[in-house]
Parts: sequence; structure tokens; C-alpha cells
Amino acid sequence: MATTSPRKVIPIQPEAAEVSLYEAQQKIYPRSVSGLYARWRWVLVALTQLVFYGLPWLEWGQRQAVLFDLASRRFYIFGLVLYPQDFIYLTGLLVISALSLFLFTAVAGRLWCGFSCPQTVYTEIFLWIERRVEGDRSARMRLDDAPLSAHKIARKTTKHTLWIVLALWTGFTFVGYFTPIRLLWGEAFTLSFGPWEWFWVNFYALATYGNAGFMREQVCKYMCPYARFQSAMFDKDTLIVSYDESRGEPRGARSRKADAAALGLGACVDCTLCVQVCPTGIDIRKGLQYECIGCAACVDVCDSVMDKMAYPRGLIRFTTQNALKQGWSSRQIWRRVLRPRVLVYGAVLATLCVVVLGSLALRTPLKVDVVRDRASLARIAEGGRLENVYRLQIMNATEQPMVYRIDATGLQGLTVATAPEVSVGPAESRWVAVRLQIPYGSAAPGSHAIHFTVASQQGADHVSEKSVFLVPR
Repeated sequence: MATTSPRKVIPIQPEAAEVSLYEAQQKIYPRSVSGLYARWRWVLVALTQLVFYGLPWLEWGQRQAVLFDLASRRFYIFGLVLYPQDFIYLTGLLVISALSLFLFTAVAGRLWCGFSCPQTVYTEIFLWIERRVEGDRSARMRLDDAPLSAHKIARKTTKHTLWIVLALWTGFTFVGYFTPIRLLWGEAFTLSFGPWEWFWVNFYALATYGNAGFMREQVCKYMCPYARFQSAMFDKDTLIVSYDESRGEPRGARSRKADAAALGLGACVDCTLCVQVCPTGIDIRKGLQYECIGCAACVDVCDSVMDKMAYPRGLIRFTTQNALKQGWSSRQIWRRVLRPRVLVYGAVLATLCVVVLGSLALRTPLKVDVVRDRASLARIAEGGRLENVYRLQIMNATEQPMVYRIDATGLQGLTVATAPEVSVGPAESRWVAVRLQIPYGSAAPGSHAIHFTVASQQGADHVSEKSVFLVPR
């Protein structure tokens, strides 16, 4: 009898599956919300934009009140006229801003991000336009899912047109801080901007349009470094938006008349409205997350739900980790505000503010730079006198024409051989050639220290600058 060999079984290889390492980005549709913090947010939106859009149009005397004239290297801030030599004040301002951010973050978390950051402010304005044109959350979602139609094209076109107009006006205003805005306004009607003005108006407009209209929460989550190092400034006594888990769990839906205790449920009705209003799309019930910008939209909407359910407010609220853990009252929370790190930040910040303001108040509105004439170190002048030539840059930081007198001291018989008085216009800088002479043989060969003194004719302002007088061997 013939035998048959066993059949060889070939395993079937599964089809290769493509696995994505990146989560697909889903568009966030923040729901509109009203309440205490929403009102405060709009107050700050109004204040910040009133300052930004209105400040360039203010006049101070015969000029723009705030103007950073880069071409002339002068910076006008109301009654102050600053030069590049005053860069130290910008450094002080940046340090004060950084310490203020550290102080506010240590006390109350990311209040800057949630209420005053330009990204948050313009996103809020763009969202307001979007809601007025396309409707609230559900209406916008339906419109995006709907097939292309004349209605959809009209709504989208209207929204983007308004966005672009606002973005261009924002770019125009930004450039108006560096080019006199009234001059810029006249050029806008004839489209006669300079190349750099064209670039910056369109660049800033594009940045506003892209960041506030499309990127929105992506800027806060992935581009802004503040979210990454905020944990270094937080501690367990920092006020942050928090969900009271001990009160809210276990969560679950129920009717308004139902007894939550009898059902074994907490105060959270699991309506997910806190997620729907969040501009970064997080669930605050999962605890502190770096994406939370502290806007408190979830606080407002949760309080409204608690009101409808006749439950006490504060299921989501500004509180601290220690307060949640130990059940502190509001008075106990505020007692921990003045803790060591806050006191240190406050003391350093107050000291810096006093130093910078004091320096500005005592600042002499006259600056002098002395440069030796390299083409002629020393020479014999008429009458047998030894002469050195210098170039003085005299900067008048006032807005009045001034007459200054130039004197020099440090050597016996040292005199100013050029006209001792020089006129400098308001907020102008002028180079002046100055010749100093001494009797020949009155000083030993070498380099001798001297001092230039430049004083206003009225005697109110004077500056002394050190230089050297060279006597050849």
C-alpha cells in the first residue's frame, strides 16, 4: 500500500499594518462661557487693546507720545528721550518683567497666560468673531462637517475677511510704534510704504492671523516655553485651577431632583462642559496639566452647572494643593501667600523698581562721548603751543534747543582753542571738533589725564568725561 507524505502547512503571514507614532490633531471648538472670570478676561482684553491700538495716536507736544525712531536712534516715551546709550533701562525693564512673571506665577499660577498674554487675547478676539459669524460650538461643528455650499462659502469668507482686516490693522499699529503712525496712515492710502514697512506690516499681520486664527492652543502647548518651566515656579501653595476630587467623585449623571447621596454619587454630574469650554481641550478633572493656561473658563461653567443643580459652587476653583489635601478655608489659603519665595521675589522686584525709577528721575538729559582724532595725535600750533584734537558727540536729551559750554581741566595752562560754546537742537546729537592746547614744555612727555566738562548755558545739566592729552617725546 502506497504511503502519502504529510502535507506541509505554510503559515499565512498577516498583512503589514502601518502604525502612526503621532496622534492625529483634532480641531478644538471652545464653547462660549459667561461668568466672573470671563468678564475679567474681557476687561483685560479691552484694556490691553486700548493701550496697544490707542497709544501710537497720542501726541506729546509736537510729536508722537511713544515712538521708537530706529533711523534716528532715539526713543520717545512721553517726556523721556532715550538714546542707545540708555540701553540699561531696557535691561532693567526686562528683568522687572521677568521677576513680575515669577512673582505672579508663584502666587496664582499662569494668570498672565489666561488673561493678558497676546496669544490668549487675540485668540479670544478671533473666537468672538468666529462665533458671531458661524455660531456657537455646535453650529461651528455642523458647518465644518457640512458639504461645500454657497452658505458655507459665504460664512467662511466673511470670517476670514474680518480676521485679515484685524490682522492687517494690528500689523499697521505695530509698525506705527517705529514709524510715525500719522505719516504711515497717509502712506497707506497710496500704498507707498517703504520696503521694511511693507515687510513688517505683512509679517506681523500674518503672525496674528496664523497664531490666533489657526494655531491657537498649539502655540501654548508646543511653542511657548513658559508651559515647560512653570513647574519650577509652582509649589503646593500656588493658587491654580483645581478640581475637588473628594467632593466630585464618583461622578455621574442624574436628574436635578435626585438625591446624590442616595445614589452614591459626588457633585460632578459628568456633563463634560468643563472640557468643552477649555481653549486647550484638556479635562481639568485629571489634575494639573502643563496645557492648562489658567483662564478659569471651566470654573465659570462648572459654577453655572452647580447653580442649576442647587449645589454649592467651587467644585472647580482657584485653590492650592495643600488646601485641597487639608481642607483649608480661604483665610488659611491667603495666609500662605506671603511665604519665603514670594517675599524674596517681592523684595527683589520692589528694589529693582525703585532703582530704575530713581535712576530715571535723576538722569541727566545730556550725554557726551569723547573720541580722539586718530589722524593727528599731537602737533605744534601757532604761537608754539602743543595741541591735541578731539571729537565730542554731544547729545541733547531734552526737547528744547540748548547751548552748551565746553571746558577742559587737568593740565597747567590747558585751554580750549575752538569756540567754547555749541548749540544743539532738541533731541539731537551733534559731533564737534575740539582743539586743546598747552604751552610747549609745560608738561612732561607721555600721556596725561584730563577731563572735559560740558555744561548747559543755564547750568542745570553738566557732564564730565575723562580723556588723555598726549605730549610727544
